[in-house]
Amino acid sequence: MASPMFEKIALVGIGLIGSSLARVIRREGLARHVAVSTRSPATLKRAEELGLGDSYTIDAEDAVRDADLVVVSVPVGSSGAVAEEIAPALKKGAILTDVGSTKASVIAQMQPHVPEGVHFIPGHPLAGTEKSGPDAGFADLFDNRWCIFTPVPGTDPDALERLSEFWRRCGANIDTMDPQHHDMTLAIVSHLPHIIAYNIVGTADDLESVTKTEVIKYSASGFRDFTRLAASDPTMWRDVCLHNKDAILEMLARFSEDLAFLQRAIRWGDGDKLFDLFTRTRAVRRSIIEAGQDIDAPDFGRQAVEHPAKS
Repeated sequence: MASPMFEKIALVGIGLIGSSLARVIRREGLARHVAVSTRSPATLKRAEELGLGDSYTIDAEDAVRDADLVVVSVPVGSSGAVAEEIAPALKKGAILTDVGSTKASVIAQMQPHVPEGVHFIPGHPLAGTEKSGPDAGFADLFDNRWCIFTPVPGTDPDALERLSEFWRRCGANIDTMDPQHHDMTLAIVSHLPHIIAYNIVGTADDLESVTKTEVIKYSASGFRDFTRLAASDPTMWRDVCLHNKDAILEMLARFSEDLAFLQRAIRWGDGDKLFDLFTRTRAVRRSIIEAGQDIDAPDFGRQAVEHPAKS
């Protein structure tokens, strides 16, 4: 096994991403010591039962003390408060990163609190499931997924390369983007699909002409796949909507225009337009599979047997 990349890694937040990182760090021997911190005593106790770290504390400031790498894995709306809390304990030369799904907002919240000499490198691993909590993680969550960095001006290139290598050893591919471009891209590939899923499932729940029993009974059709997205962590997605508002609203406007086009084609029986749209979208699906970002299987490419939580 290769020598550890870091003496100490602090994981602030131990949900799906944090617990998956803990598992892959252990498997790959990426740190001599992993400090785990979370605000919930019950979650912290469960993380300890699973053996996800070497030390455990409710106090995030204590967890990051002497850490060479600090990974903040909290809902994006809490990023600023966490950065302010841990700032006094961050050591000079440490790398501070996050895993949030929005980047411009996270940078605005966190950067003012970053002490001189600490390398703040915002990040976002594009990996996840609808499950949450320390039991949800698994060590191969990041395999062949993308981790996007949105470096702030003046980022130290050596620190960026070191963090990039860390994520490579976790299984991820690396890319960099401007924060605003990241947020616009994620608005269409992640945020809008979740919002649509929440809305469709909410609409079905409200329908008086279709009973809830029927919704559950016949959900083996496309509705079932939307419920997987709509089962995602409500706190996380509330914060995403509030902290990537402009990009999401722009994508929703574009989606509404395209939906109106589809509505007109259906109303006027324009089969050619419908066939053209469905052909183009089918090609997108095939391209995703060819790029290795999904498999040609039902349920959004989910395997029939879920990954078990690994300790």
